[in-house]
Amino acid sequence: MSELAWDPYDRDCPTRQLLDRIGDRWTVLVINTLDDGPRRYSELARRIDGISQKMLAQTLRTLEFDGLVTRTVYPEVPPRVEYALTDLGRSLQEPLAALEEWATAHMARVLDARRAHRARIVDASGSGRPGPTQP
Repeated sequence: MSELAWDPYDRDCPTRQLLDRIGDRWTVLVINTLDDGPRRYSELARRIDGISQKMLAQTLRTLEFDGLVTRTVYPEVPPRVEYALTDLGRSLQEPLAALEEWATAHMARVLDARRAHRARIVDASGSGRPGPTQP
């Protein structure tokens, strides 16, 4: 399949899996955290508040599988493991940083829209309580 044949709108196109991966919140945060250079697992876990050990390990494994992150084990006692972006992973930094910046710049407007939507649901139901469509 040539590069021109990749079509994420086709259900069988592998770009859908890649879009799922790079659109995942944990991927965005891991890639942006590795922006400053290699980090140990514990550094990543401390920086990315709320990520479970299982989810961090799974995210790092899949990013390594896709060629976005390298895992280097240093022969020390105890062994030291570092994660770093590959050239391919670094090529994602700019678009993912833009996504993160957009989210932080527009969060207040999104919250306002959510509140307005909930208020419309309450008004429409007449019950004084939000309806089942509340996110």
